Amino acid sequence: MTERASASATPPSPPSPPSPPSTLREKGERSPGVKLVIAVLIAVALMVPLLMVYGLLWDRQQQAETAQASIGQGWGGQQTIGGPVIVIPYRTTETQTVQENGRDVTRTVNSIRNLYLSPQANKADVAIKPEKRKKAIYETVVYESQIAGSADFVLPADIARYGVTREALMLDRAEVRLGISDARGLVDGNSLAVNGTPIALQPGKGLLSTGNSGTFAFIDWTGAAPLKVDYKIGVRGLGDFKLIPRGVDTRWTVKSSWPNPSFGGDFIPNSRSVRSDGFTATYTIPNLALGQAQVLTGDLSPPVNTDYANGPRYADAVEVSAPAANDGTMETSGGTAKAVAISLIEPADLYSQIDRSIKYGFLFIGFTFVAFLMFDIVAGARVAAAEYLLTGVALVLFFVLLLAFAEVIGFTPAYMLASAGIIGLLTFYSAAVLKSWKRARFLAAMLIGLYALLYVLLNLEAYSLLIGSVLMFVALAGVMYMTRNIDWGGLGKKEEALPAA
Repeated sequence: MTERASASATPPSPPSPPSPPSTLREKGERSPGVKLVIAVLIAVALMVPLLMVYGLLWDRQQQAETAQASIGQGWGGQQTIGGPVIVIPYRTTETQTVQENGRDVTRTVNSIRNLYLSPQANKADVAIKPEKRKKAIYETVVYESQIAGSADFVLPADIARYGVTREALMLDRAEVRLGISDARGLVDGNSLAVNGTPIALQPGKGLLSTGNSGTFAFIDWTGAAPLKVDYKIGVRGLGDFKLIPRGVDTRWTVKSSWPNPSFGGDFIPNSRSVRSDGFTATYTIPNLALGQAQVLTGDLSPPVNTDYANGPRYADAVEVSAPAANDGTMETSGGTAKAVAISLIEPADLYSQIDRSIKYGFLFIGFTFVAFLMFDIVAGARVAAAEYLLTGVALVLFFVLLLAFAEVIGFTPAYMLASAGIIGLLTFYSAAVLKSWKRARFLAAMLIGLYALLYVLLNLEAYSLLIGSVLMFVALAGVMYMTRNIDWGGLGKKEEALPAA
């Protein structure tokens, strides 16, 4: 009885004091260092869908180019215009030595070759009329060019110095040739006059520099007096518009209502004026700059293809033999032609803008993950790996939406629509994940700033590296300041409560 009473009188032991909330973490929670590693791994894994978006962009770009090519099939492809050039057949005798039955046999071969006479002066006014054509959702810029020019020809008195005697010239078979690389683009109204007398143009027999495509006309010329050729050529095309200068003095004036030209090729304009209502460019090219003689015993081969976006790629001139002409004369290359190129470009190409924006995709993922990580480590909001992943997928989806909308409504409206959709989605999602609308509004403000900055970078290509570098520096400095006191390895470990004294 006494023992039971004493036992019941024993006071209960005092409860252990609760551990400070700053030192206790939920059981199984990872350390900040581990959370950082997980966030980085998920960000790296998201590079796979970003690369898939790149593949989708490339496929859509190829489809756009295919659509443009199909437009060119009926309209006319890239045009290269050369000439006018007077072509005069001449007789020549060649000595050839061959082996027959083990002996050298010398033979004399009579053949007919062509002499190419470039003009003494060639002046032309070129008007380029642009037009937009669509196929399905794809749009491209085509043009119709009108060339009105005058060329003066003089047969040199010392023609024998070029290896051709005057007696060998077959002036009764002389022709005026105009090279047009894609003759399908020729329109009505083309004309040619010699010394004021209109003469009929014939199909075919262009110049080697334009793939032997173009038009020509027979002329009656004794070579004793100068010859004046007036010509008007109308041609439709797609892509670059190229002009091949020939002659002692070439002067072109090119006008168009297109406000965004690109001048390339082997020569730049001597003067140009680009306005909102179009452009005017003037070219003056002497034969010394061409590096070509006025008289050639072989035609010029096509100009070297040039990638004007990445710089010209020049190749050594190669002696090329062209197919024999219909009259039996031999067409040979006398060197490589030089060309002037004018492109009617869009001020900002749709696919190139999207391509550049995707390159900043990792920065969007990085900044957003850093914000989540700071809320998790510093503010105590738990963010699971799956929530990082879903957020990253939403950021990648932005570029897919941008591509899909841009092909239909244009880049700027598509950018605004896609960014607004992703910002709204992540704002509502982050409010649930971070358990705070205040934190969600901060994330929304950050995303608005990032998308606005990206749009500026896409329109200021020259300063994109500078702005991006400064932004990354500021972001890194902010993260380093906020996490300066964090024990990355130990803060997240569960600490045991101290026993009561």
